Amino acid sequence: MIDLKNVTKIFSDGKEQITAVDDVSLSIKEGEIYGIIGYSGAGKSTLVRTLNGLEKPSSGEVIIDGNNLSALKGGDLRKERQKIGMIFQHFNLLWSRTVKENIQFPLEIAGVPKNEQEEKASELIQLVGLEGREDAYPAQLSGGQKQRVGIARALANDPKVLLCDEATSALDPQTTDDVLDLLVDINKRLNLTIVIITHEMHVIRKICHRVAVMEGGKVVEEGNVLDVFKNPQKEITKRFIRQDTDPDSEDTDEILAQLIKQYPNGRIVHLTFHGTGAQAPIISTISRKFEVDVNIIQGSIQATQETPIGSLYVQLLGEETALQQAIAEFNRMQVETEVIEHVADN
Repeated sequence: MIDLKNVTKIFSDGKEQITAVDDVSLSIKEGEIYGIIGYSGAGKSTLVRTLNGLEKPSSGEVIIDGNNLSALKGGDLRKERQKIGMIFQHFNLLWSRTVKENIQFPLEIAGVPKNEQEEKASELIQLVGLEGREDAYPAQLSGGQKQRVGIARALANDPKVLLCDEATSALDPQTTDDVLDLLVDINKRLNLTIVIITHEMHVIRKICHRVAVMEGGKVVEEGNVLDVFKNPQKEITKRFIRQDTDPDSEDTDEILAQLIKQYPNGRIVHLTFHGTGAQAPIISTISRKFEVDVNIIQGSIQATQETPIGSLYVQLLGEETALQQAIAEFNRMQVETEVIEHVADN
């Protein structure tokens, strides 16, 4: 559905050149929810603007549904952009228009007859769960309701692709989950390809099938969400995952550092479980079998689109041979195992 081929975007003010997107190549499948994550300045928002033609790449190609957007101009580009919906962090609603009128606005621009506009708007209001709020104005809506209007408006022209640029960043955690659940429902009902731009790994974990991690304008890691969570390769990816699985990661790091110093002959191990392993009594099995003491430091179980993932930090104490055998057994039981020798400074 979406192919980015060596996309680079360079901004210049005449004196200095800034490479916002640096030679990015990605392939996103039809009907997939694809996440692009990075901190501020990583280039992710610029990248998403190349996907709908708001930014033209300095080099490379943006191909959507077989059409090279980067080669289109004028009316041809506008026509293709109608196939791409977009929702924003701050909703971008027309404050002088009602919910229904906001949703109809793209159809007005496209010249759709009035009766068809109203029929489509009513259908979308039901889809996003805003029945009874048709005549409300944005100022009368909660943040979650405003974003639902934004989603409905983005779907008005029956797009093939929905782009979400930090669409939940202005929402509280519960409302964020509600909006993410709605996006999953829309994805399944309409087989809609959705691209999520975010700096929150929680968003990626909850609804995405695959993820690309951006840093300094480049994609530094990419893969299935479950694989990336199980075995992150880059430090920035590990940092995102730590922030998601352990909101108090600085406190955990302090405890880990103290235990490493206090018990130099023990082992601090980070375990990652998935599937049925996330709910199995693996720790007690290991403790009994190898006669090692297990001190649980911090843990959590969280959901992804595919399967639950468990993250657990433990301290193993016992004879050296027993510790080695216990760690080998974790690996044999298909538990991702990382022995932590030291804790990096924050």
